[in-house]
Amino acid sequence: MRTTLTIDDDVAVQLERLRRKKDVSLKDIVNDALRRGLRDLNAPPKGRKPFRTKTSDMGPPRINLDNVAEALAYLEGEEFK
Repeated sequence: MRTTLTIDDDVAVQLERLRRKKDVSLKDIVNDALRRGLRDLNAPPKGRKPFRTKTSDMGPPRINLDNVAEALAYLEGEEFK
């Protein structure tokens, strides 16, 4: 199949470097890059290790967090009645 591609300058530089290094034609290097890219795009996503948050004991709470007004007053330094 023949087609026209518009290749960004940075990609063209990388393709040309690979072409010279491997001493192959531009057609071969572009087809190889497309095959690898398509294979990666079609591959199932890799499993990731679940993120875990480390816990630490902070001791008993100094204020009752169930009462928002009391907690805000304590944090703002007001005298709470």
